[in-house]
Amino acid sequence: MERGDAQPLLELRGITKRFPGIVANDHVDLDLFAGEVHALLGENGAGKSTLMNVLYGLYSQDEGEVYLRGEPLNLKGPRDAIDRGIGMVHQHFQLIPVLTVAENIVLGAEPHHGPVLDMDAAIARVEAISEKFGLPVDPRKRVEEISVGQQQRAEILKALYRGAEILILDEPTAVLSPQEARDLFGVLRQLVAEGMGIIFISHKLNEVLALADRISVLRRGVKVGETISAEGATRESLAKLMVGRDVDLSGTRRPTSAVGEPVLQITDLTVRDDRDLEVVHDVSLVVNGGEIVALAGVDGNGQTELVQAITGLRKPERGHITIAGTDVTGKSANDAFDAGLGHIPEDRHRHGLVLEFSIAENVVMEDHDKAPVSKLGWINPRVMLERARRLIAGFDVRGGVPETLAGSLSGGNQQKVVIAREVDRGPQLLVAAQPVRGLDIGAVEFVHDQLIAQRDAGRGVLLLSFELDEVLSLADRVIVMYDGRVVLERPGNTATRDELGLAMTGGLQETEAMA
Repeated sequence: MERGDAQPLLELRGITKRFPGIVANDHVDLDLFAGEVHALLGENGAGKSTLMNVLYGLYSQDEGEVYLRGEPLNLKGPRDAIDRGIGMVHQHFQLIPVLTVAENIVLGAEPHHGPVLDMDAAIARVEAISEKFGLPVDPRKRVEEISVGQQQRAEILKALYRGAEILILDEPTAVLSPQEARDLFGVLRQLVAEGMGIIFISHKLNEVLALADRISVLRRGVKVGETISAEGATRESLAKLMVGRDVDLSGTRRPTSAVGEPVLQITDLTVRDDRDLEVVHDVSLVVNGGEIVALAGVDGNGQTELVQAITGLRKPERGHITIAGTDVTGKSANDAFDAGLGHIPEDRHRHGLVLEFSIAENVVMEDHDKAPVSKLGWINPRVMLERARRLIAGFDVRGGVPETLAGSLSGGNQQKVVIAREVDRGPQLLVAAQPVRGLDIGAVEFVHDQLIAQRDAGRGVLLLSFELDEVLSLADRVIVMYDGRVVLERPGNTATRDELGLAMTGGLQETEAMA
């Protein structure tokens, strides 16, 4: 889009940020105009989030300047950024689970009636903004009671409530269904039309090309070339800029060579959620060795609770679960692991890692009490560190050594640690829930290759994914859940996007009911 001599809304000039042993941003330039979406691309650990944390006042740059409408901007913290009209929606939500949506949104900027907090006014304001921008969410519900997609909406509403003119979105569609992502894009286009400037961080190149006006790429903390127009760019050209090499984006499904015996059998399983509502209704399914079975559907249709029941994180109401011939119904996660389970959890912070532990400690969590990691109750540090070094190198975990705390890694590199640990154990059944959420193009390619390698080694893979592209490119069989029930099962080579999309949104049930 033509800018002529228009002054940028925001300018970052020569931003450099160093941490011990690493230069996260190395003299990075970036600008943003009112009424545009500027996409920021890069692999995990490329410095994107660090750069945005500088802009949001969470970090202070070591070198360089930030200008807002041509004036120097010196931020002492996020409060200063918010006061200057800069809002940021983080990849990992900054919400308090026990508070309501409205309480989270107005926190720190609450409406009052005299000295008393006016919650009715807060709810009314949230409902008005929600309706205006097409971001439906119940302001009266506690955050812990709503879906991940609804939590994303609450985060965006929180920034809009504070009057943001610049909105930073860090992987905003990582937790959204395709339909929710399209709805979000409609909201963002409306915001841009009203003069807002948006910095959009995403690994999904189709989304970037569909939404962005201009694109900048970071690689290992350095800006690669000049900012380019999205017009004329391709997925292949952007992927090469990000990774520094050609990347296979064909998504060609490689069929299984042989299907073995069942490694997961679920019979008439019923599961309740945290609200004690029945969200999985009499589900039965089988995963065989040597195949990838994709569990597809829109977020919030019982898939998460089903996976939690399989992996020992939630006790089922009734039904049976067998892993590699062992009945694990209602048993603990440790029992499931001992039966042959590997689990890449949907929420790596709650169930995948201890952020206060080192990488080395995290990669031995599931067998810290077994040889060769431990002997006579004592952990062998040498074995632990050697395993961590091997997995860091083998899975390209960037930004750390074995002693590095997991919490200091980028989100994508945290995910790599989880995947490395689970794959390295050689499980008979690997349950992978959203395994590439937040990962860059190169890492996605690597993870998909790992899942296929597990399948080709004769292991069974149950893949929970809300991404149809991922489902169609990997699955040997596709199972769609809607409203807690299996509504469709298809071989991967006959599944179509239209049929799966219809089933995911309940349209298949409606069609059958009308027949």
